[in-house]
Amino acid sequence: MMRDHYDDSLTLRDAVAAYFAENHFGPDGGYSDAWVKLKLGPLRLFMPNTPARVAAVRFHDLHHIVTGYRTDWRGEFEISAWELAAGCGRFYAAWWLNLGALNAGLLVCPRRTLQAFFLGRRSRSLYGEMYDATLLAKTVQDARAAMGLSPDGKAVGSKHGMLGTLGDVAVLTAYYLASIPVALLTLLASIFVFVPVALLQTARQPAGAAASAQQHDGANSAPPVAT
Repeated sequence: MMRDHYDDSLTLRDAVAAYFAENHFGPDGGYSDAWVKLKLGPLRLFMPNTPARVAAVRFHDLHHIVTGYRTDWRGEFEISAWELAAGCGRFYAAWWLNLGALNAGLLVCPRRTLQAFFLGRRSRSLYGEMYDATLLAKTVQDARAAMGLSPDGKAVGSKHGMLGTLGDVAVLTAYYLASIPVALLTLLASIFVFVPVALLQTARQPAGAAASAQQHDGANSAPPVAT
């Protein structure tokens, strides 16, 4: 299993800029875009880039940097399992999306998904933090340490007794059971809502999406933060 690695001495702000560039996400990761473009095979789907989504994805991107999980499908399944186990705080959209991804990950790459989940049980997410200049001024090394992760991506003090292991399995089982209706509802929504909308939008881009894309391409500022 390969993971991305960002230099320990980089600030999170600089690491985010490198992460955006390496993944071709644009200068600000799409945070300022009015629409999110999703690809469903040859189809394209535009969805509103809501403030709730932006608030959650800022931390999600930092988690990619700190854990090293990649942005391909398997990497997204891994980080979703990790975030569930580490906790998504008040970000209800993250809970929902991660539950659906957990179900898919256990089907597609069960070993990697389970490893990520158990790592998350022994580390902490950033969802309870303020996304501000103070957070982005931390180095990658300091962020890893605060989250209970070592430079090689393992949990610090990861040895747990039998009760701890049984607790991990119980939590995983509860999340898996919760993921079944979430995955089913997501599948039904994809079939009866997202795909039909995508068919319509493939032929006609929503008003404002093109302008948003142009603004995004011309942006050259650092990721917006709360001050």
